[in-house]
Amino acid sequence: MSALTPASEVMLRHSDEFIERRVLFAGDLQDSCRPNSSRGLRFDHRSRFRRQLRYAGLLLAEEQAEAQFQLCNILALLPVGVDVFVVGENRSGVRSAEPTLEGHVALVKIDSARRCGLYHGRLDAQTEFDLNDWWDSYQLHDLEVKTLPGVFSRDGLDVGSSLLLSTLEKHMKGKVLDIGCGAGVMASVMAKLSPKVKLTLSDVNAAAVESSRATLAANGIEGEVIVSNVYSDITGRFDMIISNPPFHDGLQTSLTAAETLIRGAVKHLPIGASCASSPTPSCHTRTFWTPPSAATSAGAERPLQGVSGPVGRPPRAPKKK
Repeated sequence: MSALTPASEVMLRHSDEFIERRVLFAGDLQDSCRPNSSRGLRFDHRSRFRRQLRYAGLLLAEEQAEAQFQLCNILALLPVGVDVFVVGENRSGVRSAEPTLEGHVALVKIDSARRCGLYHGRLDAQTEFDLNDWWDSYQLHDLEVKTLPGVFSRDGLDVGSSLLLSTLEKHMKGKVLDIGCGAGVMASVMAKLSPKVKLTLSDVNAAAVESSRATLAANGIEGEVIVSNVYSDITGRFDMIISNPPFHDGLQTSLTAAETLIRGAVKHLPIGASCASSPTPSCHTRTFWTPPSAATSAGAERPLQGVSGPVGRPPRAPKKK
C-alpha cells in the first residue's frame, strides 16, 4: 500500500521538472513527498500567513474555498516569473484554480491520473492578499463568531459541538484547554457560562488560530491561543479539556486526532479532572474503557460514552486496616 497520496503520486510522475530547483510545497500536505534532487521548503496550514518566500511554487489544493484562500495567500508571497504547479483531487478545489488565478497565472492542465489533475503556469503579475477580505462572521446567541475559509463550522455551529456544549455546567472554575478550537466557539460559550475559567485554545490550522483570536477579541474574552498538533506544544495540566476533534484528514476519514486526544489527556489532567469530547462511540469505547471493578468501586465514575468522562490516574485502593 502506497504511503503517498494520489496527488503526490501524480506530481512525482513529473519529477524531472523539479530537479535542482528550489520548490515550495504548500497546502494540504498529507505526506512527506519531495521529488528527488529538489531543495524543498514545506509551507502548510501551521505556517504563518505573511512569511516572505522566494521559491518555485507547488500548491496542493484541497476543499474549494480553502484552496482558493491558500492559492491567493501563497502567490502574494512569490516573485513574478515563478513556476506554479497546482495538484489535487478532482473532487477537491483543484478545478477552481484556473478561474481563481485568471489574470495572474495562465494555468494549463498537464496531467490527469488517479482522479487528480496537475496544472502548470507561470506567475505573470504580482498578486495582493489582504486577510480582511476573507473574514466572515455569524451570530450565536449573544456571541459574534469570526471565521476564515477552511475553519471548521465556518457557517454555523455543528451538531457535535452543540451536543458537547449542552453538557457544560455554569460557574465552573480552573484552567480549561480547548483542543482543535476552530473559530473558538466552544471556548467562548464556556467563558460566558463560567467567566472565571482560564482559557487556553489550540489548533493545528493557522486560519483557525487567527479565527479564534478574532472571536475572543470580538466578544471581549480573555484567553491564550496557540498553534499545536493535539498535544505537541501543550505543557502543564488543566482542570478540564474540551474538544470536538476532526474526523477527516483532508478528504479522508481519520480517527487519529480523536484517539490521540483521548489517550494523551491523562498526561495533562490531574485525578478527577474531566475530558469532554464528541468522538464516535467506537473511538471512545476503545480508548476510555473502564474495567468493571473500577467502575463499581466506591467513588469511581463511569465515563459518559461519546460525551465526557473523568480521567487521570485510577483512584488508589483504600489501605487495609
